Amino acid sequence: MSLVELIAQADERGLAASGLGCLDRCVPLLGDAEDDEALRPLWASLAEGGTGWGETLAVARGRLADTVVDGEAAELVRRMLGAAPDGSVPGDWRGWADACSVAALQVHRMLDAGGPGDGADDGAAGVREGDTAGMTPLVAAELRRQTRILELLASGAGGLRQARDLSTEGRRVLRAVVSRRARGRA
Repeated sequence: MSLVELIAQADERGLAASGLGCLDRCVPLLGDAEDDEALRPLWASLAEGGTGWGETLAVARGRLADTVVDGEAAELVRRMLGAAPDGSVPGDWRGWADACSVAALQVHRMLDAGGPGDGADDGAAGVREGDTAGMTPLVAAELRRQTRILELLASGAGGLRQARDLSTEGRRVLRAVVSRRARGRA
């Protein structure tokens, strides 16, 4: 099943976790390694059925607001965070999860050594529909994580912890890529 189909079939909890996972994996683009845990309270809120999501989201936004990292990829991450629903309006989750999916794939393509650095014609829509021709390794790994998270969450309540673990793994990978790129520029 394609990623687009999985998002279309996901419930609100799955959509919230999918969007949060995409955002969580991309947080290293905002700078400081200490910020990697800024979204952890949002995962805890999801585990508690969304209790306190809005307040926790406001704290995370505040914590990540003062990042000074520039670039198109960092701006995509800021937009994901800014567009996160506060939970007060039903139905916001699907659009956010879908936008986060596209943005995370774009970010990974921008950072992949084999992909374009300017985000031009990233092909995220085709990849999400199943067109994997010419897909770079970093994008392929992100696509697998997004797909697996939605599958885990569709299968039952125990999937949230595994989804968070997959996002943590992806965040570590992206942190390493960002670090390697920074060393290459120095």
